Formats: sequence, C-alpha cells, structure tokens
Amino acid sequence: MARLGRRIVALFIDWGLCYLIAAAFAGGQNAVILAIFAVEQVLLLGTAGFAVGHRLLGIRLQRLDGTAPGLARAALRTVMLLLVVPALINDQDQRGLHDRAAGTILVRL
Repeated sequence: MARLGRRIVALFIDWGLCYLIAAAFAGGQNAVILAIFAVEQVLLLGTAGFAVGHRLLGIRLQRLDGTAPGLARAALRTVMLLLVVPALINDQDQRGLHDRAAGTILVRL
C-alpha cells in the first residue's frame, strides 16, 4: 500500500505538469488544466497503471486482484478524485472513496 505522503506528492507532480502544459498551450485556464489532468489520469492510469507522478514516486494503481485497472475504472476514479471530497475520506486501509468505488488500490513498486 502506498503511503499518503507519496500519493499527495504524486498528485502535486501530475497537477503541476498539467498546469505547465495548459500554460504553454492555453494560457493556464482552470478548465483546461482540469481537462488535461482528467485525460492524463484516465489514459495513463487506465493503460499503464501509473501517471507521471506515480511513476516518479514508485507507486502504481491496480485492481484489488493485482490486475490493471482499465479505462472504465480509471475514469470512475478520476471523476471522483476531481470532486475532491471522496479522496479526503479514507478507510482503515487508507484507501479513499474514489479508490473504493473503482475497486482499486495504490501500491508501492
């Protein structure tokens, strides 16, 4: 299980990268940053199991059975992550509601 500190730093890395991309191509508008972040999360987490920040910090998203999450689970997780509140509510395993709903877990590599 990936610890909270790694998950938060990975989130900031991904968010910062999306901000830089939006600033370079769209003037840094909030809606564009959010859209780029959502696309990055769904595509990279759904296919590779990790986004840029996750990879740099040595964590990976997987289903509870250890398989790749797939695009549908990554999309559900991302939508809930963008709502912020589900990510702040954790269970005893330190999984946020967004991970519980998607049936996923962040683990250390």
